[in-house]
Amino acid sequence: MPAKNDCGLYTMCIAQDGDRILLLNRPDERGFPGYIGPGGKVDFPESITEGAVRELREETGLIAEPEDLVFKGIDEYVVPATNYRYMVFNYLVPSFEGELLTDPPEGELHWVTVGEAMDLPMQPWFKRRLPLFFEEGTFEISVVWDEERDCAIEDKLRRLG
Repeated sequence: MPAKNDCGLYTMCIAQDGDRILLLNRPDERGFPGYIGPGGKVDFPESITEGAVRELREETGLIAEPEDLVFKGIDEYVVPATNYRYMVFNYLVPSFEGELLTDPPEGELHWVTVGEAMDLPMQPWFKRRLPLFFEEGTFEISVVWDEERDCAIEDKLRRLG
C-alpha cells in the first residue's frame, strides 16, 4: 500500500483597481517578509473560492463574491521526503467592495502599480508569480523540493490556455 500523501490547500488573491493592485507588506515575524498578495489556508470544508474570498476579507477588509474571482493558476510544491504537497490557487479580483482595514493582521496594505510592485522587496517565488496574474490564460508552477539539500529538484512553469 502506498504511503499517505498530505496536502495543504491555500489561496492568493490580487485585488486590482484600474492600473493598481493591492499588496501587503509582511513584517519579518509573520514569515514570508516583504510584499505579497493576501491569502492563506483553505479551511475545511469550505470551497477553494470561499477560502479565497474569506482570506481577502480577513486580511484586507475587501469583500468579493466567488463569482468575482478570475482563476489564474496553481502553484504546487511537492516534498517527496515528507509526502507533502502544498497547493496555492491564485486569483485576480477585479471587482470588490468595502474599505481597507485600518489595522490589518498580516501587514501594511499598499495600492501600487504592477510596475512599482516589481521593484518592491518580495520573496523570489512571489516575484516570479506576480506577472502571471496579468497574462492571458492560466499558469501552473510545479516545484519538487529536496528538504535535505534545501533546493529544487524539479521546477516547471507552464502557461495554459
